[in-house]
Amino acid sequence: MRISLSHNRPKEEVVQSVDRHFDELFKEAGALPVKLTVEHRSWQGSTMIFALTAKMGIISTPIKGTVAVTDREVIVEADLGILGRFVNEKTAQQLLGSRIKGLLN
Repeated sequence: MRISLSHNRPKEEVVQSVDRHFDELFKEAGALPVKLTVEHRSWQGSTMIFALTAKMGIISTPIKGTVAVTDREVIVEADLGILGRFVNEKTAQQLLGSRIKGLLN
């Protein structure tokens, strides 16, 4: 899954906002019947590397990805693992995209 959102804020400000609110972005899956737990996150420059665990009923799967902040965009790339078979990727993109937009405004 890939999400790209433009912004017009200073890059460092966006990095700080993403870092501060990352747990909240994934705290609730909203319309998705999934519980997400943040396992790991670390920054390499302006790119965050993260690992989550997604639980849906008895199914549990890792989700790994990155959040890259450029001068004009926030780019999220994530491998949904087997969760992608059960959750519509477009719905996941829209939900996460709207949450990230909230951080950028």
